[in-house]
Amino acid sequence: MSRAERWAPPPAFDLAPPPEQAPASAGLADTPGGRLAYWDTGGAGEPVVFQHPATGSAHMWLYQQPVFAGAGYRVIGWSRRGHRGSDPVDPSAPGSASSDLAYLLDALGVDRFHAVASAAGGAISVDFALSHASRLLSLSLTSCVGGVQDPDYLALSQSIRPPGFDALPSEFREVGPSYRARDPEGVKRWLALEHGAVTGLRTGQTPVNHITFAALENLRVPTLLMTGDADLWMPPPLMRLYAQRLPMSELVLVPECGHALYWEAPEVFNACVLAFIGRHGIK
Repeated sequence: MSRAERWAPPPAFDLAPPPEQAPASAGLADTPGGRLAYWDTGGAGEPVVFQHPATGSAHMWLYQQPVFAGAGYRVIGWSRRGHRGSDPVDPSAPGSASSDLAYLLDALGVDRFHAVASAAGGAISVDFALSHASRLLSLSLTSCVGGVQDPDYLALSQSIRPPGFDALPSEFREVGPSYRARDPEGVKRWLALEHGAVTGLRTGQTPVNHITFAALENLRVPTLLMTGDADLWMPPPLMRLYAQRLPMSELVLVPECGHALYWEAPEVFNACVLAFIGRHGIK
C-alpha cells in the first residue's frame, strides 16, 4: 500500500519563462533499433534521466534541466524513436522503448540512476523497472497511467474521457485550465515544443513486460507519484489506485494543475522530485 499522500501548495501565478539552460553535450547514440537523440550535462553527480510524454521530446525539460544540474546531478534527456532528433520506428523491427533506454544508458556509461517521467514516459520507466529494478535508485512518475493493462483499470480510465477526446486540441487535453487562463504565453511556448516533438513514425513499439497491478506489487523501487487535480488523463482517484499497488510509493497531488505538471507547475514539480530523489540516492 502507498505509505503517504499529501497535497502540494498551489503553483505560482507569476511563472517566468524557462531559465537559461546549463551547459550540456548533445549527440546521437547508436542502438540496434536506430539512433537516439540525447543531451547530457555530464559531471560526477548521480544521474537523473528524464522520460518525456507522448506530446514531447528531449527538449521539453527546460524548467528542469538547469535546476537539477544546479543541485549537483548529472541530468540526461532523450527522445524516443519517432520524436525530435531520433530515428523513426522501423515497422519491421519496432522493438521496445525500455530496451532503447537500456542501450542508451550503456552507451553513456550510466549504471544506476533516478528515472523521472511524465505521462507516456511513465510506462517506459515502469517497463524498464520491471526488467532492471537494480539499476534504479528511484522512480518519479507524474501524470501517467503507467502502462497497466488490467481490463478493469483500462475500462475505468477510458470511461472518464468522452468519444472524440483524442481529436481535441492538444493544449486542451494536456494543459490544465488554470494554466491556460493565467499564462497564455506559456501555453504558446509549450505548443511550439509540442508541435516540433513528433518528427517520424513513433508507433509500434511494445513493452518488454506485461504490466499489471500484480506485477507492480512486486516492484521494490522507491516511487514518487504526482498528478494534478485537473488532469483529464490521470485524476487523483486513478492515481490513488496506482499508488495502492506500489509497496514503496508516496503520492503528491497538485491543485490547479492538468496533465503537463512539469510545465504548469515546475516550481512544485522540481521541489517535490528533488526532495524525493535526495532521500533515495546512493548511500
